[in-house]
Amino acid sequence: MPHVIVEYSANLEPQVSAQALVNALHRAALATGVMPIGGLRTRAERRDVFAVADGNPDNAFVAVLVRLGAGRDAETRRRVAEDLMRVLERETAEAFRTRGLGLTVEVQEIDGTASLKTNNLHERVRNEAAA
Repeated sequence: MPHVIVEYSANLEPQVSAQALVNALHRAALATGVMPIGGLRTRAERRDVFAVADGNPDNAFVAVLVRLGAGRDAETRRRVAEDLMRVLERETAEAFRTRGLGLTVEVQEIDGTASLKTNNLHERVRNEAAA
């Protein structure tokens, strides 16, 4: 079950729509072909308490953490990170031009040893596509 987790500084909201960012990253994650549609979860969390770089209150950040099941090689993980970074850069371009902004994308493998999952989404997506 892949996860795309977005953290962003609250001061970005006048320039960046969290929902639009989530939607764009979700579409891009699916387009990589690495993440199954029934397993992907993309979400964002606004951070109201933060300090960036020199502490200037106009500075902002977006950190994207991608968690994937084990088994994808380093080249695949790097490609996913690059694809999502391009989307992140596009979606935050206005903010990047007008303020200090740190953008990060990190792809991590989930250790399956104690990662348990139950869902009916794969079947539901298949059934909806067939209808």
